[in-house]
Amino acid sequence: MSAFDYFKGTAHAKATGLFQLIREDGTAIDQGVVDQLDRALARTLFEGMVRIRVTDARMMALQRQGRIGFYGEAMGQEAAVVGSAAVTQPEDWIVPALREAGVGLYRGMTLDSYIAQIFGNAADPTKGRQMPCHPCDREHHYVVMSSCVSTQIPHAVGIAMAMKIKGDKAACFGYMGDGGTSEGDFHVSLNFAGVVKAPVVLICQNNQWAISTPGSLQTASETIAIKGLGYGVEAIRADGNDVLAVYHAVKYAADKARRGDGPTFLELLTYRVSAHSSSDDPSRYRDENVTAIWRGERDPIRRFEVLLTAKGWLEAGEKDALAATIEQDVRDAIARQEAVGAPALETLIDDVFE
Repeated sequence: MSAFDYFKGTAHAKATGLFQLIREDGTAIDQGVVDQLDRALARTLFEGMVRIRVTDARMMALQRQGRIGFYGEAMGQEAAVVGSAAVTQPEDWIVPALREAGVGLYRGMTLDSYIAQIFGNAADPTKGRQMPCHPCDREHHYVVMSSCVSTQIPHAVGIAMAMKIKGDKAACFGYMGDGGTSEGDFHVSLNFAGVVKAPVVLICQNNQWAISTPGSLQTASETIAIKGLGYGVEAIRADGNDVLAVYHAVKYAADKARRGDGPTFLELLTYRVSAHSSSDDPSRYRDENVTAIWRGERDPIRRFEVLLTAKGWLEAGEKDALAATIEQDVRDAIARQEAVGAPALETLIDDVFE
């Protein structure tokens, strides 16, 4: 029996089940999939996850030092970010939420551009007009996120609708958190996507906390994924801490969108092991003993590291060496961007039209 039989299940079974390829201990659920895994892709996925974790840790430290004003990290959610990013193609568009900067970095957004935006300096593509963690990258089709929860979901569906009208064989990837599915924008978007069969891949990173509101208090729905079914949108539910499961689930949806077969809504089940942002203290509203389980035995990087080591694709100490190299890259970019001055005053009215 193949793990991919999941995709042959009924609509309800897919929306309430959980697609997995790697167990929490790093062993394969479907050995055939692991045997066919491309080594270059596997290492790129691993490096992408480590890059996010190292970058986030350094930027959080910067905020604590008072050198930047705000930061929201993706610790513990790296598999959901990188696994989905690896499916995208250059002609696709990305409409992110708070924790998808790693998608932009994976697609080619530079560290300097990302960090410049966080500093809001003269090198910031948005000229210092956005609060930190709002990067954008026109060259790589990465749209700036909106702080207004869920307002980006109609944008993603609208971009996909335009793609369909133009006849493009591309997809738009729209991201949200679990809290975003409780906003009206989500329901309007799913309705439009289902009716017009937009080539959109809508991805919910269900990290189980909408700031301080747990999923149990946010929705009575059996799962987040099942919400798509009422709008005629195929719903997929995958283990968001299993980078291979994320990759294959999102690839299934992206291939479908590019064929012209319509939208998919994916719930990637993960956990926010850190605070909602640098302004939050989660110990005030949740049991951190539960967090410790997700931070330890369910860690997505450790899980994939065990698998790659068993295959002989990762040597002892290689992860630490990789992290050290990335750490230096991030520090160098910070030094360059911290030395850049503020945007010139006259740029205040750039891009403003009568």
